[in-house]
Amino acid sequence: MDAITFRFLMSLAASQNLEMYLMDVVTAYLYGSLENEIYMKIPEGLKMPEDLKSKAKEICSVRLQRSLYGLKQSGRMWYNRLSEYLLSKDYVNNAICPCVFIKKSSSGFVIIAVYVDDLNMIGTQKEIDDARTHMKEEFEMKDLGKTKFCLGLQIEHFQDGIFVHQSNYTKRVLKRFYMDKATPLSTPMVNRSLDVEKDPFRPCEDNEEVLGPEVPYMSAIGGLMYLANCTRPDIAFATNLLARYSSSPTRRHWNGIKHIFRYLQGSIDLGLFYPKNSKCVLVGFADAGYLSDPHKARSQTGYVFTIGGTAVSWRSQKQTLVATSSNYAETIALHEACRECVWLRSMTHHIQESSGIVTEKEPTKIFEDNSACVTQLKEGYIKSDRTKHIPPRFFSYTQELQKNQEVDIEYIRSSDNAADLFTKALPTTVFKKHVHSMECVVYKIVKRKDSIFSRGRLCCGTLFPKS
Repeated sequence: MDAITFRFLMSLAASQNLEMYLMDVVTAYLYGSLENEIYMKIPEGLKMPEDLKSKAKEICSVRLQRSLYGLKQSGRMWYNRLSEYLLSKDYVNNAICPCVFIKKSSSGFVIIAVYVDDLNMIGTQKEIDDARTHMKEEFEMKDLGKTKFCLGLQIEHFQDGIFVHQSNYTKRVLKRFYMDKATPLSTPMVNRSLDVEKDPFRPCEDNEEVLGPEVPYMSAIGGLMYLANCTRPDIAFATNLLARYSSSPTRRHWNGIKHIFRYLQGSIDLGLFYPKNSKCVLVGFADAGYLSDPHKARSQTGYVFTIGGTAVSWRSQKQTLVATSSNYAETIALHEACRECVWLRSMTHHIQESSGIVTEKEPTKIFEDNSACVTQLKEGYIKSDRTKHIPPRFFSYTQELQKNQEVDIEYIRSSDNAADLFTKALPTTVFKKHVHSMECVVYKIVKRKDSIFSRGRLCCGTLFPKS
């Protein structure tokens, strides 16, 4: 199960007011049966049979009957064993999301989301109880109760929704890099200079010293990537930009890493909030940062998809082609967003329909802030000297999706386009506006006599009431 599917399931649980429980399979890999003959050297300490004691251990081996931890086949064998059992219990499964099993009954449904040996059960209470019972009958299980921690995510259940964050992990990362006492900042990166020679994120120059292995640059990038991919879309662009220089980082790039850490220091409790009783409608935003990498003449693709107003899927990535105009770059970004949209629609529709949740099959709105790009994709390809060199696949695929009423491309002002966050460094005011448009908020318990739950906006580490 990937993080996007898990975020959608949490949004579904919040919007449908469902329960979430977590179970752990004890020694899961040992349940799998091997399909091939695999032999293993006799480990130290193993008592040899009497008729083999005279022979050296080096010439003897043992044949494995079950999958063991460390075998490359073990994960697959365990999945086959679990899948076979769940399908025999009338669960349904689909290749779109192979780690999600759904069972519907007259009184409700249960969704089992599998991540290795962790089973998240989402659905109505009776069906979840039945699922927990028949899982215990077949496997040795640990019942961990209501889901509060999974895939490294902290999950808080409140009266009006589900809040997902990684505050504990963020604190550990800051402490590991000695940034837990740093002064907070309000944005994850400085505004870049239009002068290429003054850009703080330019590649290493001939007269600059490359940082040695004593500076944990790649380790820091890995820690930030985990946050950016799970619950912190606000640092996705900054992390993606600095990750490009992992092979030859300089002091300038390391200062950029520390800038992100200082931003995290002021926004430790920031996370994604999925409100209850919200409409489970998929909406997308796409944008491109033209020549965001002026040193290699590459632009930046950015998109984000929300369900119920909260982000579930996002991406910030440097384009592999050289775009000759902003229109070209925006067309590529919209093409990538549409590809993601097709899978998201398939995944969400399969889960909802298999669960018996009524869905409206309407086109998914994708908002784009380039009017020329929107016009060309809605009204058909317009050949001109400025567009005739653009590969037709970038137009044809999106136009076909619109013709089949799978997507609906709409224009939006740049100041209202949430995907702008994934393509460039933004001023503080605009940055915070886009962050909170994706329901990236702080959810704290105000320590009063009545312990009121308070949801608010984060501004440089300070909690303010949400307007």
